[in-house]
Amino acid sequence: MFQNINNYAARSVNLTTEETALFNEILEYKKVPKKTRLLQAGDICNFEAYVNKGCIREYVIDENGAEVTLQFAVEDWWVSDLASFQDQSPAHMNIETLEDCDLLLLTRDSKERLLTEVPKLERMFRLMLQRHLTVVQKRLFKTISTTAMEKYLEFINRYPNIPQRVPQHYIASYLGISPEFLSKLRARSLKK
Repeated sequence: MFQNINNYAARSVNLTTEETALFNEILEYKKVPKKTRLLQAGDICNFEAYVNKGCIREYVIDENGAEVTLQFAVEDWWVSDLASFQDQSPAHMNIETLEDCDLLLLTRDSKERLLTEVPKLERMFRLMLQRHLTVVQKRLFKTISTTAMEKYLEFINRYPNIPQRVPQHYIASYLGISPEFLSKLRARSLKK
């Protein structure tokens, strides 16, 4: 159950056997069925979750009542509303499972304990946040500076297994286009 997250940590830090055991002990395992809302906008986010198995979607509701997908999280990714988790302020996003998921959770208290008792893990979380910020910045740049076809091709290139796992209208929402236009883009890309 902990092999994947231990491998994730090992890419950033070298933990002793004792530190790894404590890390695993502090994590809370949770099996969550498909179509479960982990967080509702307006609630306080009380978790950071490592996706051991499954697929999750983060989304907001725009002023017209439409769902706008912000991110997908699959195996070896973390999911949370970071601002809500950190500041204990109302969340702006919703988080829901798209598949049955096996998650490893940290609460604010358990994360604080973990970082106090295994300070090396500060580096892992710092690198994780840096990677996340880099992805968000690249996505913002792509959103304002590329065509819909370029965004689509970048998405399937960067995340090749996600299109087989999530409904197409969620991908269209992520790309900021209609599902019908996504179908046209897919058809055009297959012709090339």
